[in-house]
Amino acid sequence: MSFDYDLFVIGGGSGGVRAARIAAGEYGARVGLAEESRMGGTCVIRGCVPKKLMVFAASAPLMAAEMRGYGWCDADSGHFDWTLFREKLDAELRRLELAYTANAERAGVEIHHQRARLADHHTVELADGTRKTARHILIAVGGRPSRLGIPGDELALISDDLFLLDRLPRRALLVGGGFIACEFATILDGLGVQTVMAYRGDAVLRGFDREMREMATQQLLDIGVDLRLGLTPKALERRDGRILARFDDGSEDQFDAVFLAIGRAPYTADLGLENTAVRLRPNGAIEVDDWSQSAVPSIFAVGDVTDRVNLTPVAIREGHSFADTIFGARPRKVSHDPVASAVYLRPHELGSIGPTEDEARAAGAVDVYSTVFRPMRSMFAGSDARTAMKLLVDPASDRVLGCHIFGPEAGEMIQLAAIPITMGATKAQFDATMAVHPTAAEELVTMRHPARRHGAGATET
Repeated sequence: MSFDYDLFVIGGGSGGVRAARIAAGEYGARVGLAEESRMGGTCVIRGCVPKKLMVFAASAPLMAAEMRGYGWCDADSGHFDWTLFREKLDAELRRLELAYTANAERAGVEIHHQRARLADHHTVELADGTRKTARHILIAVGGRPSRLGIPGDELALISDDLFLLDRLPRRALLVGGGFIACEFATILDGLGVQTVMAYRGDAVLRGFDREMREMATQQLLDIGVDLRLGLTPKALERRDGRILARFDDGSEDQFDAVFLAIGRAPYTADLGLENTAVRLRPNGAIEVDDWSQSAVPSIFAVGDVTDRVNLTPVAIREGHSFADTIFGARPRKVSHDPVASAVYLRPHELGSIGPTEDEARAAGAVDVYSTVFRPMRSMFAGSDARTAMKLLVDPASDRVLGCHIFGPEAGEMIQLAAIPITMGATKAQFDATMAVHPTAAEELVTMRHPARRHGAGATET
């Protein structure tokens, strides 16, 4: 059978574009790609990139306060101009979108700027009615923000909308406690928005190390976020030009805007999967094997739509590995454990790789090396902010299983710590590494004695 393409990719985000570029540019495959929105996907257009730039913008008040502690008596963050920032942000996102498009086309990828649905195991139907056949189909459509499903739910904005506001609200409610919610709370508060954050749990960032969660929770309170734990909205309604939120404890409050940041779901609705034998997991994610292959031999999926590890670098690695395997005769899988991640709070970030202390303890014996201290830079400025670092070590093999950092630039530090941990480094090798002084990161190689020991026959200290 003759096909229009060797590969058709549905989705122009990081994972799909990487797979398309490698298949076409390095292996000479005939590749088509459909993107219904903007090239670059969630990370570039409505996620990692604009969010990190907004975190930088929101850091000015804290930086000014710190500089006053260093003797700059007139240090002030001044007035924030949202319109000016939006113009620069939009220009940067357009630049990145054009770069994604140009790089794909330069590699030989034919881009269709419209929605695509599956018609059968080898056919996609574009929004204009055109049908294209392909020997292989790769689904890389990512995820979409979830909603609460409560009365008045349509009045709430989703996380994507923050990047599109004409003006900032005076007072906002942020619903959720995951990394998106915490980062957005940092942003809104730093840009001068009175921020109320409602989360049903007892500490933010469920899934991260408990000690780091507690420090992140306290930091949100310290910077001025009105954090209300154990609380969930049960209804929203329009009142006097604002939004009235009713909560499950019987309380109510009014806001200029309500943002939902309660998680993301795989974007598999109306994708035409009913025309195929592709299997879905209970949460709507496409079920794939270690090779990113679905139940249909010709259909693959990578990235957030598979709900394995929902991070951009993971999607990129999955897309690249798919192209190497199918078109480059270089079969390789992607290891999803361990994978480092970071939560970009301010003033201190959270970086993590490997199991949490509770997870490591549940799996067997573990030595916990940890320290909490006031970093020199902020301490001198008069801040009481604490930094925490933790290494989890297998006492039998001495291998470092995981690392958790809460502190300034923790995202940068965890990237470097992830290298030896991924290589299987031992605690003795960490200890043998000469410290760089004075840095906060030197604590990672100077913790000599475990603070706690968990496991059969172990004594906690």
